Amino acid sequence: MLLNVENMSCQHCVNAVTRALRALDPEAAVQVDLAKGEVRASGGFDAEAAIAALADEDYPATLTSAEG
Repeated sequence: MLLNVENMSCQHCVNAVTRALRALDPEAAVQVDLAKGEVRASGGFDAEAAIAALADEDYPATLTSAEG
């Protein structure tokens, strides 16, 4: 899935977002593009769970594409 994620500005943000999604699935594939404010993720979770996990870390997110 491709998510548009707010409030990301540094490597700490990348780590926090990655940790939040891997808490849902330790094997999740997570790619963060700080410049675009996008996160591409796949794993054993759905978009709602991913968005909720990111919101809990103060990174509001919206689903851009449910690809893959």
